[in-house]
Amino acid sequence: MTKEEMISHMSENSGITKKQAATALDAFMEGVTSQLKEDTKVSFSGFGTFSVSHRKARTGRNPQTGAAIEIPATKVPVFKAGKRLKEAIRK
Repeated sequence: MTKEEMISHMSENSGITKKQAATALDAFMEGVTSQLKEDTKVSFSGFGTFSVSHRKARTGRNPQTGAAIEIPATKVPVFKAGKRLKEAIRK
């Protein structure tokens, strides 16, 4: 599903215009992004939790040459599905 398809879905199911749905979706994504930048978890009961994982620096290998390369430490976004979401998908 693309962002445009999600906007249409939100509009149809909530009775709001596509412009309002687009504004709401943008606000949601901006809110989650800003909280993750601050290293804060964002949790929706039953749906899931967005959080930030910290990966340590490590040594890797270039698959073409076999040469050792240093992979720097980084932060990555993580989503862990909640119980109700997992159950809904299994059915």
